[in-house]
Amino acid sequence: MQKTDSPVVKDLVLIGGGHAHVSVLRKFGMKPMPGVRLTLICRDLQAPYSGMLPGFIAGHYSFEEAHIDLGPLARFAGARFFHDEAIALDATEKRVVCKNRPSVPYDLLSINIGSAPTTSHVPGASENTVPVKPIDGFVDNWSRMRDRILTQSEPTSIGVVGGGAGGVEITLAIQHRLKTLLAERGRDDRELTFHLFTDGDDILTTHNPTVRDKFDRVLQARGINVHLDHRVSEVRPRRLICANGNQFNMDEILWVTMAGAQKWLAESGLAVDEAGFVKVADTLESISHPGIFAAGDIAAVVNHPRPKSGVFAVRQGPPLARNLRRALVNRSLKPFTPQEYFLSLISTGDKYAIASKSWWALEGRLIWKWKDWIDRRFMRKFNDLPEMDEDDTTTVDRGLADREVIKEISAVAMRCGGCGAKVGATALSRAISQLGPVARSDVLIGLHEPDDAAAVSVPDGKVMVHTVDSFRSFIDDPYLFGQVAANHALGDIYAMGADPQTALSIVTIPYGLENKVEDELAQMMAGALKVLNEAGAALVGGHTSEGKELSLGFAVNGLVDRDRVLRKGGMQPGDSIVLTKPIGTGTLFAADMRHKAKGAWIAAALDSMVTSNRDGAQCLYDHGATACTDVTGFGVLGHLVEMIKPSGVDCELQLGAIPYFDGARELVEAGIFSSLQPQNLRLRRAIRDLETVNKDPRYPLIFDPQTAGGLLASVPGVRASDCVGELHGLGYHRASVIGQVLPESNALESIMLVV
Repeated sequence: MQKTDSPVVKDLVLIGGGHAHVSVLRKFGMKPMPGVRLTLICRDLQAPYSGMLPGFIAGHYSFEEAHIDLGPLARFAGARFFHDEAIALDATEKRVVCKNRPSVPYDLLSINIGSAPTTSHVPGASENTVPVKPIDGFVDNWSRMRDRILTQSEPTSIGVVGGGAGGVEITLAIQHRLKTLLAERGRDDRELTFHLFTDGDDILTTHNPTVRDKFDRVLQARGINVHLDHRVSEVRPRRLICANGNQFNMDEILWVTMAGAQKWLAESGLAVDEAGFVKVADTLESISHPGIFAAGDIAAVVNHPRPKSGVFAVRQGPPLARNLRRALVNRSLKPFTPQEYFLSLISTGDKYAIASKSWWALEGRLIWKWKDWIDRRFMRKFNDLPEMDEDDTTTVDRGLADREVIKEISAVAMRCGGCGAKVGATALSRAISQLGPVARSDVLIGLHEPDDAAAVSVPDGKVMVHTVDSFRSFIDDPYLFGQVAANHALGDIYAMGADPQTALSIVTIPYGLENKVEDELAQMMAGALKVLNEAGAALVGGHTSEGKELSLGFAVNGLVDRDRVLRKGGMQPGDSIVLTKPIGTGTLFAADMRHKAKGAWIAAALDSMVTSNRDGAQCLYDHGATACTDVTGFGVLGHLVEMIKPSGVDCELQLGAIPYFDGARELVEAGIFSSLQPQNLRLRRAIRDLETVNKDPRYPLIFDPQTAGGLLASVPGVRASDCVGELHGLGYHRASVIGQVLPESNALESIMLVV
């Protein structure tokens, strides 16, 4: 993340991680704009590059080589990455409606979401075919289809509907890959039969006759059955019916015809063409809604219609970035004219390719190597990002800044301290009015009461447990951060066997215009309230102020029967030590700040961090837990030491049994650690025979600080296996027995670490 002291005065929101938008992200990362907050909304963590998809299908590229990791790229761009899907647009209020989170406001909007399959006009096509677009969906479908074909022993017929470049290229790539895999298993590739269907009198009709002749020859040599003038009129389960009366039995059917647009674009009031694509001017701005841009397949450039091709999306990236910058400072936009003739390098699946442009064509293995060089060079721009330290001074685009933007930034930046740092009453009351805390009969005065403090009662027979936790944001999504912070604060309550009762929030919101402050507060508290309400904890008040960084914490009360309180002390010799969640969040997010963590690693960690410890705590209690704590800042080893000392025991900890998040081991081996790691490392004095274990690559992770980590508990050994099995069933899939409690020894070191 690129830190800036400039308050937010404008929001630029990008919907989709298509080829044009990844270029925009990179350019804004290289040259940020003061006062502009960039947000990416995308349902995918990795964006597939269409140019390498056939090579990936054919087995020439790995998944990582053919995909752009959007997490590190967004971090490099200083962009908030909202992992969600846009489903509607409120153009009047300027808000993007999302599937799983509160709507997102924008001042300027750009859409680059690709196209959707057009199967609705053919009966049965939606239910009985595998669409190639959107590409990200096809990648998952391809894996399942490949596994199905390889596990069945009968001959397989595969039909591809669509005779354009996409259909031809995918057919040849799939054939090459499946034949290779069958040969590796000692099976006859004659088990496979391929059919290509097109409603025209030729294939590749947008290319010149020489190119078509070359591919006719390749298809014939490879034994592909090409069916011209075969318009598919109906698709039944494993059966294609054509308008000319011919019918074909097919085990797998792929749909590669011209794609359409998502319906919500037209339903949102944007001007669209007959296929639903957003009509844009030469500037890539909507012809009906100034301030909304579109690029790639989803855009229809009114004055320059072109085929739906990744080539145009890539070329639109730089002019889109330029016009977004100009629009942000109210400057006139510059038109962009796409090339009329463009180079296509179409592969045949076997590291052979045919080049097509205008009226000429070339073919050969050198053409494939040329294509491979071009594609890899393109991908390096986005996957090999420059590393930036926190104090790195990034080039800031001050050339595009008008007086009004500078005036707004300066006015917002001059804030008071003390009580003058509080969020304004109007913004605060509007944000709070959107919140609906869970109702509890024991809350006498709560969030929406105009009193100085909350008032709650303690039921007879209960004792109250108090805890407080607060930290600054380590992710750019305030809604998700709110969930993590609330879960983290509730961890202490659950660890002591209590049920949450109430919570008070402690919030710091970065400086910004009033509407920006209000929205960020509302987003974050909506996430927190989702967790608190599910836990049955009523949000009864709090304190909100402005500062340089977003931070959130909670003072939480819980209720528990006096004889049910679980404490850190209480471990008994013979107990098993159970950990309910993996570890490694500290190193993962340290790497994320340096653009070194894969998006999938971060997503998996966040999924764990928003998973409540409530059910896990109940399970541990039901299986006779003798001691419990939640794993947070001191890491597994630090919190284990806190349990051992008051319990008067020793323990054996098994490095190989501890669950680690994907990527954590690779990152510590690369020398990437949390900033708290050195302090936690001092606790190594509690480990016996340190010299024999400290070279193990997993060793540093037992000192790794965790956020919203799992529960660490001692359970009677005879019940540990059943306990872990039940934890797995409750969704704690990585829960494990990681050690044993031993009788206290006379040694100074109380932990025996086993590799």
